[in-house]
Amino acid sequence: MIGVLLLYLALICLVASATQCYGEHGYDGYDRLAKFLQVSSLRKSVNHVNEELNNEYSPVFIGPQDGLKATDKITALPGEPNGVNFYQYSGYVTVDPKAGRAVFYYFAKSQNSSTKPLVLWLNGGPGASSFEIGAMTELGLFRVSKAGKTLWENPYAWNNVENVLFLESPAGVGFSYSNTSSDYIIGDTKTAADSYTFLVNWLERFPEYKTTEFFIAGQGYAGRYVPQLAQLILLHNNKITNQTVINLKGVAVSDTFIESSIVFRRTYDYYWTHALISDEIHQGIVSNCNFSSADPPPDACQTYKSQAHSAKGHIDSNNIYAPLCSSSSSSTPPLINEYDPCSDNYVYTYLNTPAVQKSLHANTTGIPGPWKNYNGYIGHNWDDETDTVLPVIKELISSGVSVWLYSGDIDSVCSVTTTRYALNNLRLSAKTPWYAWYTQGEVGGYAVEYENLTFVAVRGAGHLVPSYQPARALTLFSLFLVEKLPPSN
Repeated sequence: MIGVLLLYLALICLVASATQCYGEHGYDGYDRLAKFLQVSSLRKSVNHVNEELNNEYSPVFIGPQDGLKATDKITALPGEPNGVNFYQYSGYVTVDPKAGRAVFYYFAKSQNSSTKPLVLWLNGGPGASSFEIGAMTELGLFRVSKAGKTLWENPYAWNNVENVLFLESPAGVGFSYSNTSSDYIIGDTKTAADSYTFLVNWLERFPEYKTTEFFIAGQGYAGRYVPQLAQLILLHNNKITNQTVINLKGVAVSDTFIESSIVFRRTYDYYWTHALISDEIHQGIVSNCNFSSADPPPDACQTYKSQAHSAKGHIDSNNIYAPLCSSSSSSTPPLINEYDPCSDNYVYTYLNTPAVQKSLHANTTGIPGPWKNYNGYIGHNWDDETDTVLPVIKELISSGVSVWLYSGDIDSVCSVTTTRYALNNLRLSAKTPWYAWYTQGEVGGYAVEYENLTFVAVRGAGHLVPSYQPARALTLFSLFLVEKLPPSN
């Protein structure tokens, strides 16, 4: 199914600015359409994590962590503003010493850290950098100036309310690496396993967080990573072992591929209802395309889909109303709500600066070539995927884990429309019916509460919700952490 997902993203990138295709959105999968729609392949991967753990249990690798916390402490990042009053750490955690596989993390402590929860943030792709996208352009402490040399502080950073841990996952993404080339052919199951191994090792390095309330959040393809990792944590927690019991409380995913066949079909509904395509094109897709079939689509379907992506014009699919990155774009920092579409270019320059990498304790093995925010090889060779994570979400709900899904309403990549259709397949009864929620005296979006699951739409936000609506994103995530609904007045 991932082949279809990559085809869909590739079509989007044909009409989007190259700098806007954050790697999460730039892939060619035309010739792999039928292959990844095979039902047998889907069935094999749906409960793969569960099947592995139902075998005889063996504890995961835990390496010596003494002294590494102090080594990982960041003295100061080059170009950071004066008066930074929080601690930062970054470095590597080995998850497989035989293969030489290690993953990179960045950790931003909150003030009064001991009283705040711990949140793991994951970006998707697969192959996208959580540090570059999540930490440096979305919810992190800093933004990078246009010259790529200095930083300015994000007043809506999520470490205002939590301790935030960003993980570059899997190996091969961002600064994470392996000395074994076959490790770069990976999928959902191995990614979840390595993320779990990272967590238990990281908690040995930072033992003060072992009993802290723990949450996982992410976006895009991390809509697979997050629930699958949560499922794995619950399974390990329930085994009789000497392993760390992780105090998992909730998961939150935004703008995500919950159920792939629905995304592929209903995305065209989103285009049509937002006046991006004509009635004729939309009806042609409805009449000629079967997105649930394992067979190659008929020529008429392909023709109408191509017409749809051409009709949209040259827009940013992450935010259909946002400007594209151009030479005239500005990065004047005071207007945080006006997201700079060229931000990833500035971060690319900054993170490829040797002094920056040294301060982050990154690229210590001298990975060849420049650092990139997306590893295309990982995405092209993804070998384990599922059409839907709804069964995993059901399992988390029944286990008492709080689940929040939230979507920017002007994101056409993983639209609010597709998420709502996917949620309908859970057949949940609403506890609190659909309503408008408010922040800063304005409608922040819309929400509905089900039994142990909440869905929130964020008004005026694109695919990167904290980038386009930082205040609204911080408000809703703060409420998620304390299990409160967004206010209705």
